[in-house]
Amino acid sequence: VGFFGSGVGLSLVLGFGVAYACYYLNSIAKKPQLVASNDRFCRFLEEYCPVVTETYYPTIWCWEGRVQTLLRPFITSRPQVQYRNELIKTADGGQISLDWFDNNDSSYYPDASTRPTVLLLPGLTGTSRESYILHMIHQSETLGYRCVVFNNRGIAGEELLTPRTYCAANTEDLEAVIHHVHSLHPSAPFMAAGVSMGGMLLLNYLGKTGRDTPLMAAAIFSAGWNVFESVESLEKPLNWLLFNYYLTTCLQSSISRHRQMLEKLFDMDLVMKARTVREFDKQFTSVMFGYRSIDDYYEDASPCRKLKSVGIPVLCLNSVDDVFSPAHAIPVETAKQNANVALVLTSCGGHIGFLEGIWPRKCTYMDRVFKQFVQAVFEHGNKIFSM
Repeated sequence: VGFFGSGVGLSLVLGFGVAYACYYLNSIAKKPQLVASNDRFCRFLEEYCPVVTETYYPTIWCWEGRVQTLLRPFITSRPQVQYRNELIKTADGGQISLDWFDNNDSSYYPDASTRPTVLLLPGLTGTSRESYILHMIHQSETLGYRCVVFNNRGIAGEELLTPRTYCAANTEDLEAVIHHVHSLHPSAPFMAAGVSMGGMLLLNYLGKTGRDTPLMAAAIFSAGWNVFESVESLEKPLNWLLFNYYLTTCLQSSISRHRQMLEKLFDMDLVMKARTVREFDKQFTSVMFGYRSIDDYYEDASPCRKLKSVGIPVLCLNSVDDVFSPAHAIPVETAKQNANVALVLTSCGGHIGFLEGIWPRKCTYMDRVFKQFVQAVFEHGNKIFSM
């Protein structure tokens, strides 16, 4: 009689399955922590964005943060999106590439002049072709909204006209884009969503402008709150092997195409020898934007230092197992001091992961938070704007 045929093997498998299910339900699947000092904001989220108060069930076979981070780009689908590209000029002679999804077939908002608009900011080396951006656009399409993706300089295939790229601390390009989009559709409700470094840039902009912005509200996903803590976490051996080295090569690849323009100001051979994000920022990013040291740049780039000044409603989603933004660096106490800020902290999800379901191809927890919050702002926002 075989091992399983004897019943012993089957009993062991069933026993392990039951034990794993109990562990998953008791230790993995949890309600997120909602941090907000404003009771009115909390009630608004509970009523119109209930996903932030519901139990998050990570994919049962890949709930660990690093695994979720690594698998999401390969597992999730890539919805088909037809963009209209626009290149806008900047004050310093550069250009920025915007990818528009106009949603002209919107039955909910057939008048383009008043169609709600969502500005999307991808991550560090991301563009409008990232799967998480495509999913946000797909969610917005079903609601009848228009989207425009802000591609950082030199990333989306356009040429650099000046020897300047981008960083998390400098908000000049973002300010130009927000002003441009708002000037095209001044009567349309307008908000923004940023992912990873895009979220950091958006937070730094909001901390700088306070209430003086045409944006109604913002959604932030997997932002690195304290850059010092982020790079230290990414330099741990396993994290360096899985993420840091690859991310550094992506950064180098993004500027190598513009080498002829950039080598006027930089020792590109030295920049291309960097093996960590910190080394890249030390030799390239901090120098480009005129910081005296990399520490000065990292201090200026850390959104946690500007959170108190945010003047519009902002919802921020982070996972506490995100190696790009360690749990101890999430500014929970600072968020409690600003009535405009709400943090949603999940126990699992990794960095832009948030996979859920047995085979998580179509929709993640992050997608659901995005959809519900954007809809809540555009359709019921008057209930929080008087906060």
